[in-house]
Amino acid sequence: MSDWLQRWKALDPARLAGMRRGVEKESLRALPGMGSLALTPHPAALGSALTHETVTTDFSESQLELITGVHPSAQDCVQQLTEIHQAVYRSLGDELMWSSSMPCLLPADETIPLGRYGSSNIGRAKSVYRMGLGHRYGRRMQTISGIHYNWSLPGLGNEEYFGLIRNFRRHSFLLLTLFGASPALCGSFVAGRDHGLQPLGSEGDGALHLPYATSLRMGRLGYQSDAQSTLSVSYNNLDGYAASLQEALTRPYPAYEKVGILNPGGEYNQLSTTLLQIENEFYGTIRPKRTIRSGERPLHALRERGVEYVEVRCMDLDPFEPVGIAAGTMRFLDIFLLHCWLTDSPGDTPTELAALARNQQRTASAGREPGLLLERGERSVTLRDWGQELLEAFGPIADRLDAEFGGSLYREALGQARQRWADFDQLPSARVLAQMQAEHGSSHLGFIARQSEWARQTVLDQPTPPGLMERFETSVRQSLEKQAEIEAADTMDFETFRQQYLDPAHLR
Repeated sequence: MSDWLQRWKALDPARLAGMRRGVEKESLRALPGMGSLALTPHPAALGSALTHETVTTDFSESQLELITGVHPSAQDCVQQLTEIHQAVYRSLGDELMWSSSMPCLLPADETIPLGRYGSSNIGRAKSVYRMGLGHRYGRRMQTISGIHYNWSLPGLGNEEYFGLIRNFRRHSFLLLTLFGASPALCGSFVAGRDHGLQPLGSEGDGALHLPYATSLRMGRLGYQSDAQSTLSVSYNNLDGYAASLQEALTRPYPAYEKVGILNPGGEYNQLSTTLLQIENEFYGTIRPKRTIRSGERPLHALRERGVEYVEVRCMDLDPFEPVGIAAGTMRFLDIFLLHCWLTDSPGDTPTELAALARNQQRTASAGREPGLLLERGERSVTLRDWGQELLEAFGPIADRLDAEFGGSLYREALGQARQRWADFDQLPSARVLAQMQAEHGSSHLGFIARQSEWARQTVLDQPTPPGLMERFETSVRQSLEKQAEIEAADTMDFETFRQQYLDPAHLR
């Protein structure tokens, strides 16, 4: 019996019913009008960014991160995400949540405010880490926003999760093409940089694009790093993955050694001078994850207790969806991830890893280009044909899910994806460019500002669950109290805390 058939038979109703998902959604706070970055502190009405369970910040004070719980259905997940948006919008005044992955109008790099988390050691460490990111990559790059989709299936061990991850990386071009929604950006993002983008039209506001791009966020101008490109992280097993990360977390990197830990005034430039300051600095389209305990290093948690879920990191914000992602998109991701697990997954090699990186760049910058070729083993295939093959293979999985949960929602999600694949003009990236040109004088800022206003109004027009704001205000108060408790309990000086936290012994 083939491995695929064995896994298919093991996909019993109880296992499917145990599938879980959750979302982390990043959005910049922007001013109404033409969408300048809001430089105000994280609103007090949203509670503590350090301890609030559903509302925090990502890199910047100006960059919200909304976090759902873990849900048994896509609809439940979207519902909670919508309710978090309702509470946040009611606390923001007239500010918007920017509905594009590529940033709004940005000020000078050094003016972008870093996230602040209070005076505790852990709060200071989070801010110093962000200072380090700014020194290493520039603050503008860190304002890129996206959707992280956290997903688990009962009964999967480390070997099975890593097999899923290998196939995900092979096939993620499909997600970039189907859901990429950042083919253009505001020129302020690349001011002073060699970017290779083309002006969009003759009238716009400095908008730049690539005509066949799907996701500039996932391409050369997005979350990329020359330093990290020296890493060749294998996903063949947990031990090899952990060893690669440990090496990056402990190896001094000359360029970062020049930056130093402290500046001449005695303030912290970064947490460390190693290639990665902490685990979260490692970029990738998908990560193996394990819930950590207080003070625990993520790598130690993975090594000790194994993979608990995967974090899909390649999804753009969808400016045509009020909360940035649709329930149908989540259902497609469920199908995609199940296929990644069900399908045989040979080990990766350095040669394949390099080819996958090239495939990602080609898809991000030119995924809608007719006849675009990707590397598949020893041969080249068109993106269109490879994607069609995958979409056909997803059919039985969608049928199985609908048989289990009732209705036809999974088949509908797959059907929409197939329609888009048959007509690339229906892809979000194509629609973004078409509407920018047809309705907004080729202005990226004008188009996204309108979509952001629309998203805000659409969410606020939906019925608010009884007691939502009362519950939210309680959670805000409790988060502030918890932050105060953490700060009061600190007895160690920050430098001692920093050295202890970064001790390589804690990675084991």
